[in-house]
Amino acid sequence: MAAEPKTKPTGVSVADFIAGVENPTRRADAEILRALMAEVSGEPAVMWGPSIIGYGSYRGPTADWPIIGFSPRKANLVLYVARDFDGAGDLLARLGKHKASVGCLYVNKLADVDGDVLRELAARSVVWMRENYPPGQSA
Repeated sequence: MAAEPKTKPTGVSVADFIAGVENPTRRADAEILRALMAEVSGEPAVMWGPSIIGYGSYRGPTADWPIIGFSPRKANLVLYVARDFDGAGDLLARLGKHKASVGCLYVNKLADVDGDVLRELAARSVVWMRENYPPGQSA
């Protein structure tokens, strides 16, 4: 039997989770990201597992996953955004100071990035995800 995925929606309060972020800059940045991602996705914030704030969902290869999300970790902010759409490379080049891995962007603080570029990146990520992973369709 397959193990139950750890990253799934929980009933934990997003507001309480963000209020518990110790670093005041990271906590303030989390509030900004919470509003930005809710706006571009049109979805409410939901805790996924113990530390990811996600919006919407799609069926991934092995489990459901948020369409877009973030996690205010101790070392940095982790942004879960798609980067497969046309123009993503240009947006990333203009974003500001960040690091990237396969499915994540790492930002130390929002002051290090261009907010307008981040908003466009997030909005276009949501559109791309919905076009490529309609509800009920698996990755």
